[in-house]
Amino acid sequence: MQKPVIYYIRHGQTEWNALGRFQGSKDIPLNDLGREQATHAGGVLKDLLARHNRTHRDVSFVASPLGRARNTMELVRTELAIPVGDYALDDRLREIGYGDWEGFTLPQQQADKPELYAARLTQKWTLPAPGGESYVQVEERVRAWAAELTGDVVAVAHGGTCRALMVALGLDTPDGVAELPIQQGAVYVFSADGLEKFA
Repeated sequence: MQKPVIYYIRHGQTEWNALGRFQGSKDIPLNDLGREQATHAGGVLKDLLARHNRTHRDVSFVASPLGRARNTMELVRTELAIPVGDYALDDRLREIGYGDWEGFTLPQQQADKPELYAARLTQKWTLPAPGGESYVQVEERVRAWAAELTGDVVAVAHGGTCRALMVALGLDTPDGVAELPIQQGAVYVFSADGLEKFA
């Protein structure tokens, strides 16, 4: 059986993104730019589905339960001219948990726990933030999610889960993705042919 295609969209920008604050499980809403990015991603997805000779009926839709992902999904579905609320939620797609560092900027993290901050510069995949998750844990949950897919899917989630999915599917290494920016307003297509980004 051919591997399902995953059309992956990172949520649009929030004010915390703009300020460089780590969000994790904090439910920060989209800002104006974020809503524009979500609508743009919907247009990109619409073009991709047409190019792949598919319609919205040929894919399922699932989002992280966090509000910024759900709002992005609803704007994407608006662009596809389909009912906004007709999609599933999966907690395994939630963002990596930053624990005590949620809301912190990088300089604040460094000031809070300088030794842990320094260690995470070279061990980001395996060392969690204080009270948070490691990328290894996120990789495990997104691998389990992907293994259960039975058909092509549109997934709206987060930058951290996108990086973890790249590793879980064998498309990159922890070192290769640890600092990789995941673009908002783009569609990442995971398929048997590898990974492509469309913006």
